[in-house]
Amino acid sequence: MDKIIKLHDKSFSPFISKEKIENEISRVARQINKDYQGKKPLLVGILNGSILFFSDLLKQLDIECEVAFLRVSSYKGTETTGNVKKVLGLDKDINNTDVIIVEDIVDTGITLENIFKDLSSNNPKSLKVATLLFKPKAYTKNYPIDYVGFEVGNEFLVGYGLDYDEIGRNLDEIYIIKENTMHNIILFGPPGAGKGTQSELIQAKYNLTHLSTGDMFRFHMKNDTALGKKAKEYMEAGNLVPDELVIKMIENKLDESNNSKGYIFDGFPRTTDQAIALDELLSKKGSQINSMIALEVEEDELVKRLLLRGQESQRKDDQDESIIRNRMVVYNKETAPLKDFYSNQDKFIGVNGLGTIEEINERINEAIDA
Repeated sequence: MDKIIKLHDKSFSPFISKEKIENEISRVARQINKDYQGKKPLLVGILNGSILFFSDLLKQLDIECEVAFLRVSSYKGTETTGNVKKVLGLDKDINNTDVIIVEDIVDTGITLENIFKDLSSNNPKSLKVATLLFKPKAYTKNYPIDYVGFEVGNEFLVGYGLDYDEIGRNLDEIYIIKENTMHNIILFGPPGAGKGTQSELIQAKYNLTHLSTGDMFRFHMKNDTALGKKAKEYMEAGNLVPDELVIKMIENKLDESNNSKGYIFDGFPRTTDQAIALDELLSKKGSQINSMIALEVEEDELVKRLLLRGQESQRKDDQDESIIRNRMVVYNKETAPLKDFYSNQDKFIGVNGLGTIEEINERINEAIDA
């Protein structure tokens, strides 16, 4: 139980495992067996949501009992409508009968109230409620909930009988809606724009995880991982490392730090194909790129900065102006088209990259906060 699932337009993450569900149903069944020893209750399952809970609960009851069903509905999408419609009525006489209403979930209690009123009018001997899930903070009624598997919060849940617009009921575990609270940024710009410096400042302020493809390559090759060995084979043969391998390294990094508040992508994507692959990967994880922040600096200023950096660092590729300008050509040809890709998604943000480090960082922060 470790995967994000997607139903319609929503993503859901694991919440309650199959094993925990089985344990709680066994506990509830033991209590019902004890309370109804020597009696013959009627279990009324509320369709459609209770089907799995009803079935598994019934299997563990060792008392005599009968079954019946009601079908009602008060949900549309992820919100309760407040209007309860009985679709399929009870076909048994419950006069002087011990009745147990079996629900998948009780939240506001609107549906339960209507069921209580309807069944009470038929003079049952007793009327109790068994539910797999109960949302006490959402509950607005006074009817007692006698048997509860799990108390949960107000988040929307799916699986094990619960649906999202009629799909997801067949899942054997329960998932919780995954709101995209992560903020994923691509920090973009040509060589010398100051991405490394600004990445550190953004990382510290927003508690994001810095994800550098260069760092990942070095890690995997230094530690001789399976991915590192494959990357080394391509590089030693003079070939570019294929996008599929880079994406796999990124996926590993995402899985290692899945509690992160978000990521700063540095050095990836470099092409439109890589951007598409990254979107697909993040979508699978229930996330997305929120913004592409581009540091915009004129070429002559970039050359000036890199030549100065070359004097300080002794990096050969930063000491030859012709090499530097060729890097700009490659950047504009291969990487700059990403501006159009993210502009079409309304995610491109250009930031003036001139000024002091603090001034540039303030502009970036304003863009992120906006």
